[in-house]
Amino acid sequence: MRKLNIIYEDNHIIVVEKLVNVPSQADKTGDIDMLTIIKQYIKEKYNKPGDVYLGLIHRLDRPVGGVMVFAKTSKAASRLSEQVRVKQFKKKYLVICNGKMEQDKGELQDYLLKNERTNISKVVVKNTKNSKLAILDYEVLKYDKELNLSVLKINLHTGRHHQIRVQLASRNHSIYGDNKYGGRGHGKQIALWAYELSIIHPITKEEINFKVIPEKIGSWKILEDINI
Repeated sequence: MRKLNIIYEDNHIIVVEKLVNVPSQADKTGDIDMLTIIKQYIKEKYNKPGDVYLGLIHRLDRPVGGVMVFAKTSKAASRLSEQVRVKQFKKKYLVICNGKMEQDKGELQDYLLKNERTNISKVVVKNTKNSKLAILDYEVLKYDKELNLSVLKINLHTGRHHQIRVQLASRNHSIYGDNKYGGRGHGKQIALWAYELSIIHPITKEEINFKVIPEKIGSWKILEDINI
């Protein structure tokens, strides 16, 4: 079984650190995925016979690591999915992107259209057929003049396909290591990380917050002098 970093677990939910380059759920590659890894863990730990129930509430792109929550009961899955729908489910990301942002804080709004054949999204004009509104706000944590890279904290308001990657790339601030959308650092790990997740516990109704900062190695060494 693949290594699993469990951040929190009770009878209703399990919060884990998603590993980079591991799919959130099974895909056509047949590679081991987070859903399967966690099901194996639950089956072994609690000696459960038969199929283990585990609800997938949200996804992270395959190359992206960070915090994910899964539901251990159908009731928890239903209530967490409703939080996603009504935008009570809050996700924050860390990004290393190209160049210096024009403002230290800001909001980006675009209409995005996904090409199902190529699995790539692009910014389009409003009212384009099948396009969806994408909104995020950002704050610059650091600009490294020597590297010409910025570290951003991003609060995602909508969960569109490749949203952060597309919105930044469309403004010539592509994410470092993002080969799909033209980022510098070709062949490097994409510098996009889901570092914070806030939810309402599906049973206790308490707001709970989980945070995981990426290990400060490789591209993420740039975080060494930042307090997040």
